[in-house]
Amino acid sequence: MTTSDTAADVEREAPSDSLPTWQSRLRRFGYVGHPRPGTRHRLVPPFPSPDVRLGALFGFSPVVAARLARWSAWGGPVLIALVAGLLRFWRLGSPHAVIFDETYYAKDAWSLLQYGYEGTWPENANDKILGDPSRIPLSPDGSYVVHPPVGKWMIAFGEWMFGLDPFGWRFMTALLGTLSVLMLCRIGRRLFRSTALGCLAGGLMAVDGLHFVMSRTALLDLVLMFWVLAAFGCLLIDRDRTRARLARALPEAEPPGGAPPSGEAPREVRPDPDVGDRFSLGLRPWRLAAGLCLGLGLATKWNGLYILAAFGILTVLWDMGSRRTAGASRPFLAAVRKDALPAFLSLVVVSVCTYVVSWSGWFATKGGYFRDWADEQGAAGPWGWLPGPLRSLWHYESEVYDFHVGLTSGHTYQSNPWSWLVLGRPVSYFYESPKAGKDGCTDVAEGCAREVLALGTPLLWWAGCLAVLYVLYRWLFRRDWRAGAILCGIAAGYLPWFMYQERTIFLFYAVVFLPFICLALAMTIGALAGPPGVSDRRRTVGIVGSGVLVLLIIWNFIYFWPIYTGQTIPMDAWRNRMWFDTWI
Repeated sequence: MTTSDTAADVEREAPSDSLPTWQSRLRRFGYVGHPRPGTRHRLVPPFPSPDVRLGALFGFSPVVAARLARWSAWGGPVLIALVAGLLRFWRLGSPHAVIFDETYYAKDAWSLLQYGYEGTWPENANDKILGDPSRIPLSPDGSYVVHPPVGKWMIAFGEWMFGLDPFGWRFMTALLGTLSVLMLCRIGRRLFRSTALGCLAGGLMAVDGLHFVMSRTALLDLVLMFWVLAAFGCLLIDRDRTRARLARALPEAEPPGGAPPSGEAPREVRPDPDVGDRFSLGLRPWRLAAGLCLGLGLATKWNGLYILAAFGILTVLWDMGSRRTAGASRPFLAAVRKDALPAFLSLVVVSVCTYVVSWSGWFATKGGYFRDWADEQGAAGPWGWLPGPLRSLWHYESEVYDFHVGLTSGHTYQSNPWSWLVLGRPVSYFYESPKAGKDGCTDVAEGCAREVLALGTPLLWWAGCLAVLYVLYRWLFRRDWRAGAILCGIAAGYLPWFMYQERTIFLFYAVVFLPFICLALAMTIGALAGPPGVSDRRRTVGIVGSGVLVLLIIWNFIYFWPIYTGQTIPMDAWRNRMWFDTWI
């Protein structure tokens, strides 16, 4: 997800005996290995040298740590992603059935391949899909659908490669789930300046049950999560690169006696109001890439709009902090004047354009639902100046909005967002009760159960609740920007649902902010393990406690593995995994 470390482009400054408050905050989690005061390092803290991190944590010698560092920055994340991929692609076509809302998205995706828009399926289409898909009487009559097309187009890509069967329509979500683990490892590394904590965050998501089940089901929320995470990673890279540019633009302080001789350490730089207030950051391709990713997320599900707004505010606040560090006399005004409009263009305008382009299949054909509405209505109304297809799309979207806000019909597995973080009401995607002697059931007395339950790994989520409180403390009382970034991702994906508590909503929507829960937990475990320089006793206790917690989370994932993968287990074994009545 990331490119070369921008901190390497910033000149190193000589260490000092002083330890400013800002640097104490950075060192608390090992954000930097040694105190290196100076404006440039405040703008772009360097990645720690391997002998500092690995030597302190695992007792490796500097030589061994240096060798490990050559592959760990990418080798560790890739290895974790490979393990996550093996888990997700193992028997991906099982259950061989259309489970839960796959009945909408798998079929809509296939229709997009055939017509460029969603057609109409017969009522008994699911049974025929699992028989002979070539004989399905799919109608070209436009079907009323309530979600944008990008997520369905991505599902369709798997169907194009492998056909209309469970493996085909689940292939892309499994691939995106695997890639999201890789991205989170790299994002965590850049955020914490620690390969170990980055890999820990990605590893935690790899063994989360909700992410695992969503990666093996053709639903849209995992696709939205992927684009949100990609956008966050792009904004992180943009933050580092723009701060490095500000650092290079700062003037160097003239030492006593004139310039230092050639070959000596570079002179210290100083904040400069001219740079902080007036320096133009120019074209920022990574922020444009973030706008594209947010647009693709919005074109998957509409709740991506809240994340777009939150990330837009976040990147401007980051710019304000950068300019303050660079010496701006009025950093807020400087950020508004220099950065707000480019941020709006890069994120909002690019996202809206991406959203409109995502409907290209609907625009290019004539059979889509409401496609000819404007032609039938004429040029009447306040939007009569718009081209007909755009007016038709606007009308379609307004109808869809009315549907979403008015969706209050009850559902067995609906839940209130208050209960999501503690996994109050998971969603059963598939359930069967095989009798003895069938489908591998050997329990003669009571029979067996076979279920796919969208349940997060309980110990991970419950520990994550405490981690969110800790991260909130870090943000409020220690002014830790990393904690603020994590909280922004959680809030943008979670809090908007509290405005729609009367609507029919489900726990699996929480997969969108799950990566930020894993980042929060990794940050907390990093604090538990202790920063460099603590006593051996504190280090030992911290590492043992952290290791036990991580091992318990992995064990918890293994314990619930049968009900994540739809394996046939005795009824007693199934009941033992239903820890609460609300899970049934």
